[in-house]
Amino acid sequence: MLESDFFIYIAHIIIIMKEKMKIGDYVLISPDLTQQKDWIKGKVIEVENNSFVGIVVSAETSDGNVFFGVENSFKLAK
Repeated sequence: MLESDFFIYIAHIIIIMKEKMKIGDYVLISPDLTQQKDWIKGKVIEVENNSFVGIVVSAETSDGNVFFGVENSFKLAK
């Protein structure tokens, strides 16, 4: 690995760490998971580092439904 590649890798890790979701965060949940037309709001209830697929997030909506999937199926709500 070249030195420049190493720095790019470290920068990428820092970006991922800044956007890391944690329990209690409010997120938008992808229509791919919810089968709705739009992204819906939920609250993160669990974050797991799965050795096969990476980060898996579980989020609960206000009506009590729980959705889980890979991290890119969720966006931090603003």
